[in-house]
Amino acid sequence: MYYLYILECADNTLYTGITVDLERRIKEHNTSKLGAKYTAARRPVSLVYSKKFRNRSTASKAESQVKGLHREEKLELIKKPVYNYSNILTSKNMAKGKDSRKEKKKPKKDKKK
Repeated sequence: MYYLYILECADNTLYTGITVDLERRIKEHNTSKLGAKYTAARRPVSLVYSKKFRNRSTASKAESQVKGLHREEKLELIKKPVYNYSNILTSKNMAKGKDSRKEKKKPKKDKKK
């Protein structure tokens, strides 16, 4: 069993990762050198979201999708995990592998002659 998790850091930023042992991993983020460099400078961290996956492949895909979300979208996922997971992560942009953080292109203006 794999877990996708989101941590809230002391500076109110969010960190996303995957693990097989959620309790151990959170402890590592808070106390040891085994935690990510990002969280080591932002301790303490607290678990705000987790979701189980059957294998590493699906957990990694979900992690990649969550990392592509805007902060506001991640906060919505945290508030309503079941609803938002199915709607945010399986949106058309995510299904096509597009990064939701990229700005949409503005329509081209017609050139006047």
